[in-house]
Amino acid sequence: MSILTSPRGRVEVVHCRRTESQDIYCIKNLIRNFTNKLFGRINVIYLLEKANLAITLSNDKEEIMAQATFLDYPNWNVAKQDDWVSVFRELDSEMPCTPLNTLFMHLFVAVDEYSVGCCKEIIRTVFKAVPELHFIFLVVPSYMSLGSTLITVFDQVGNVPSLTYDEDFAVHICHRHSHYPQLHVRRARVEDHDDLMPIFMRHDTILKEVYGEYFLAELIEAQDQENHAVVCEVEGVAVGFMSVCSRVNLQLLHQCFDLGPFHGLCFPHPDDVLQRPQELTVQGSQDAELRSSSQDSQKTVTEPQEPVISEGRERTSIQGKITEEAAAEELSAVVESGNTSEMKDLENVGQEFAEDDTDYSVRKVSSSSVSLPVDTDFRPVYRGASAAFCIQLFCIDEKYEARSLDFMDFVFSLFPDKNFCLISLPHLTPEFVLVQNFVKLVPFSNCTLDQDLYVFHRAGLLKTINIRLANFLDTSGVENLVSTLMLNTSILEDLQQYNVARRDPDGTSLKAFVADVAEQIVGIAIIRDEMDVEYIRSHYNIEDFIYFSHHQREEHGHLYHFALNPIFRHYTKFFLKEILRLGYKSCLYYPVYPASRQGKFQSCYAHSLTSALHYLVPVRPRRQIVYPLEKLGINAPSKAVSKDVLSYALTHTNRKLSLEPKITVNARIVVVGASTVGISFLETLIFCSHLKFSNLTLISTHGLPGKQLLGAEQRKFLASDHCFNDKDHTLMSLCSWVNVVVGRMTAIDRAAKHVVSQEEIVLYDHLVLCTGQQYQVPCPTGADISQHLTNREIPNSSKQRYTGQVPCNHFTLNDEEDCLKALTWIRNNNIIREGNVIVYGDTIDTYTTVETLLNLGVRGSYIHLVQPPPTSTITCINNDWVEKAVEDALQAAGVTIYREALLAQWNEGQNPDPIHSASFTTPTQPFKLPCSIFFSFSEKNVDYETFKALNDACLVYDGRLVIDKNFHTNDIAIRAAGSLTKFSNRYYSNEWTHSNFNSREVGFQLAAAMLNLFDPTLEPVTEPPANLDRLIFMYKGAKVRGGILPGSYHYLHVTKPAIPTALEVQMAKPDYGSQIVTGNAKDGTYFHIHINKYNIVETITCLSKEPFPISNYIRLFGQHEQVLNNLCARYENNMITDLYSYFTEPWCIALFHDRFIDLRKELRQILTSEEEEGLPSIEQLAHQIEDEEIILQEKPKKYLQRVFEESIYKTLVEKSILDYLHYNQYHLPMYAWPGII
Repeated sequence: MSILTSPRGRVEVVHCRRTESQDIYCIKNLIRNFTNKLFGRINVIYLLEKANLAITLSNDKEEIMAQATFLDYPNWNVAKQDDWVSVFRELDSEMPCTPLNTLFMHLFVAVDEYSVGCCKEIIRTVFKAVPELHFIFLVVPSYMSLGSTLITVFDQVGNVPSLTYDEDFAVHICHRHSHYPQLHVRRARVEDHDDLMPIFMRHDTILKEVYGEYFLAELIEAQDQENHAVVCEVEGVAVGFMSVCSRVNLQLLHQCFDLGPFHGLCFPHPDDVLQRPQELTVQGSQDAELRSSSQDSQKTVTEPQEPVISEGRERTSIQGKITEEAAAEELSAVVESGNTSEMKDLENVGQEFAEDDTDYSVRKVSSSSVSLPVDTDFRPVYRGASAAFCIQLFCIDEKYEARSLDFMDFVFSLFPDKNFCLISLPHLTPEFVLVQNFVKLVPFSNCTLDQDLYVFHRAGLLKTINIRLANFLDTSGVENLVSTLMLNTSILEDLQQYNVARRDPDGTSLKAFVADVAEQIVGIAIIRDEMDVEYIRSHYNIEDFIYFSHHQREEHGHLYHFALNPIFRHYTKFFLKEILRLGYKSCLYYPVYPASRQGKFQSCYAHSLTSALHYLVPVRPRRQIVYPLEKLGINAPSKAVSKDVLSYALTHTNRKLSLEPKITVNARIVVVGASTVGISFLETLIFCSHLKFSNLTLISTHGLPGKQLLGAEQRKFLASDHCFNDKDHTLMSLCSWVNVVVGRMTAIDRAAKHVVSQEEIVLYDHLVLCTGQQYQVPCPTGADISQHLTNREIPNSSKQRYTGQVPCNHFTLNDEEDCLKALTWIRNNNIIREGNVIVYGDTIDTYTTVETLLNLGVRGSYIHLVQPPPTSTITCINNDWVEKAVEDALQAAGVTIYREALLAQWNEGQNPDPIHSASFTTPTQPFKLPCSIFFSFSEKNVDYETFKALNDACLVYDGRLVIDKNFHTNDIAIRAAGSLTKFSNRYYSNEWTHSNFNSREVGFQLAAAMLNLFDPTLEPVTEPPANLDRLIFMYKGAKVRGGILPGSYHYLHVTKPAIPTALEVQMAKPDYGSQIVTGNAKDGTYFHIHINKYNIVETITCLSKEPFPISNYIRLFGQHEQVLNNLCARYENNMITDLYSYFTEPWCIALFHDRFIDLRKELRQILTSEEEEGLPSIEQLAHQIEDEEIILQEKPKKYLQRVFEESIYKTLVEKSILDYLHYNQYHLPMYAWPGII
């Protein structure tokens, strides 16, 4: 925030921000003829798309006062984009301009009255935003003067000729030191106390309270060889302070953090123990740690089919793990010594890690498998002297915070024998500018320190990093750099291919870049042209980040390999920026493929580990239309859009993001339970592109879902809520961003803020409980059926918990892992041929399980469907026609159904393991059934271990975990959501719980509530008025369930969130609306749509013998019947006989498009806005008619239609629809628009 004063004395309060797309109109209005002469004729949208940095200056009314755009190559055509350094060095050989420290101004516009002040403010902001920047160049025609504004900040340094025609251009320069200079750093003196104390007191008063008023002066006076205090000053006034100390408790750090990548922060010693002694090593472990690709190294704890680290043993931060694994792999690049001082620094790096290479060697494995590290308990022993010092105290004035790194040169000079600088911070401390240049170390699972540890290497101060195209001479340096990468062979082969042919074998252009410092290779990146541009655009929301039409096809690049020595990690974004500049690219894409398929590592799809992953942004996948290809014929989308390829999660960067900082959130967020709510919560967090959550942890019984364990099976045991499927999990790749602890939560220590998962302790700052409810083992009543007891004579045992031994052939199916175990048991125990199967329960999962068993080949006469007494008049299907069709199918298959039967005993009260028989009582006659396998779906409840953990932690539990409307439990640090929870009684809404709503929407809202704690770009949440404080949030997303029912019926039911009510009761209500039904259930052609009194689709029920496009039909929910091509009128006129066929007609494809909802919002905005001056909007007219402010001679509908057609609204709506179809024509080629014919 700054204050500008015009020559007339007028004052404006202004602030700088990044330029946004909505600024373009105002920017164009500020362009004058002089601007065009100075910068050339500019397409503003195109320029902003390719800009590295664009700054807008606006006043407190959000009116744009000025804008400037900067790129990393010259404007006009005075040098090639990839080779401008030599041209500008010729102007002044002593001017050390490099791609790292230089930007070029391509546009500046401003309100004339404030132009000088605006220009200086923007220039200062740019130097502040880019700490490495030292020079800003401006190139203009030599015959042009800069005008009265730019001349105040730029000085001419010479002329350069044009590359294309005979004309000279004047080069002007702006230096950092004139606007936001580097800080002068010196030793602290006692007299600095008065300058520094106000800065300290603005941030923290605890030090003064604990150590006294003059603690800072005493600290400065106590300096010795081990303790130093330094300050940075501006015009003789101290504006920042740093206290450093060479005493570091390395023993404690070795116990708590993985320091292996940095040789334990010690100097190498001959007696260092870097591997388990050979005689104690299990065969095969001498090849040391597993170092894997970007796909599988991002999991810390996962499933047995994939590379694992045993449960919780080495649970680490994923953000740190990617960097640190890169460190382990990349630091083996021993940099040789040279003659310069920079080479001496690099020589130290080489010596430091020379003896550490073997610690990170890679197990020699085939390309189709990955071996596991055996020595997970082994910790290296370092006997060398400490090579580290630490920052004890640091503070700097906010105005100069961007120059925090200026301290580092001076403090390293105070410790010439140390190579590492350490700093530790509490987890909840936001990462400030200084630590953004440090590498965060990975804590061990048994870490007792409640702080994050960061490290910075002396060589990280070197500024001579140079990114260039690779050549043959770089091969040996690259080999040394990547020698311990698992896919090092792939990298070297691609490098060889580039050196030989510059193209892939398939002819695709290939480029290899190296980063060198003092002629030593410290980084390697290999890219190729992205050939699947159309597929990416149609399957991912890449247009959240770019305007696709302003990027040429050849400007899209595919990042294949990336490795960078971690001491230069803070140059990762610069490396990526240079790849874009030198490669003439505007976008880079990096796919993350699933780590395994059927337990095998897919090397053919794998790219090398990229330590740059967290400098890229994850791109949301797009929901795809299921096309009726036979009906569409030649009007179907192109194969480039509709082709079926191996799914992957996509990450991305572009020129606009190259200087865009991410906000790192180190808060330890622990999610318990991989339910739909929990997964949706994590999904929402990771797709916040401007935030980087470094401490997300999921505790789950079976790890992350989506492993496709039953992928080859045609039937699934359990019904689906269609929120996530296996492909969705692949497209998210949560394992790239989330730590996973496989196990159950057994305790919560609220005081210590940790969760106990079996024997592992997981610390948290925010705990999110999303365990949901699970099917429980039923508790037999114990009734002796020989006494011919009935249900009425048996005490109610529904609330009792089974505490005995769970029989080995008893299965409660709650997830895919449970289903796989049951399937394995069935196949291994010959159940398919001769086993008797009992399915106990009355939920929809009982029907899907029976259908799966029939599909596996189990004879229907061997399947017994036993339904306990109903607890409600509402059945699980709640549709008589569907239920009748399913019952008929069960009878036809020979399945026996027993109703109102209570489980009495297993094995007649004897040892139940395994179950050979099961006895049941009914309202009339008890019975006994032989049993080979028993499936229980009788009751869903909170798992006992979960309940005990909640109860022991004194969290309020009243049948379910009690929460408020903001998801809080009675502990402010613990939130909960999903079917585990209920609302507090003070809301008087006991009938409404999260179970009534769409679980994915609940998870999204849970994340949105927590983002207010971490996202500074969000507006502060205002507390509702007292009279509204007792209202719960009502979700609007559809509640969906479906599966394959007996008779091979494909079933789908979509409805609005509601308190369960019998269908007959709903239909009896006077405001029920209407229903449209085609086909009949028994024939498998049943399609039922309920349209409410507002003509909105409220319920959809489908039962079909043939598969149908489920995702398409879900999109019909909430649509007005007229949007569905006047559905009601057509049905009443007998024009619709089959809804399945009706919704495969080409006209309706746009309804299923993922951006159709955006079109609806845009059209509504048109109708609610006053487009014609002096006339009310269509919405206002409707309100006036409703309030009887207008007396009409015709029907309101006809009046509104006439006004719409006679006004500008009709034209605007038509234009909006045509623009939508044209822009999305790659998905919707079946529609015509003007000009296509």
